[in-house]
Amino acid sequence: MLDKKASRQMERRLTQALTGACETAKPLLPGFAWLTHLVDYRCFPDSIRVVWVFETQDDLARALKGDGRRRMHELTEAALFEVDVNVRDIDAHLDVDSEEECRRVHGGDWERRLSILERH
Repeated sequence: MLDKKASRQMERRLTQALTGACETAKPLLPGFAWLTHLVDYRCFPDSIRVVWVFETQDDLARALKGDGRRRMHELTEAALFEVDVNVRDIDAHLDVDSEEECRRVHGGDWERRLSILERH
């Protein structure tokens, strides 16, 4: 568990590292749009989830069929390593989604969609 000051510092560091991963991924993963992270600092680092978002379900499927999952794993692990966050199984901390599916299911409301993911 991190105190408030340490949580704020870690949030800034995580955001910066994951922004780097996002920019690196854009030319490597066709259809990749953006990523975000969810974290409960009361249960850190076990609670961290990195969500990779693609434009369409087809883009997502192509990435998962090819080497996209491996690239997402590598970039996520490198970003977490950069900020001294060690997790045992990266799969437990990585999620994928698409803009298309958010529009279809949640009317494009990412805040609502991510709040549901955060509870799982």
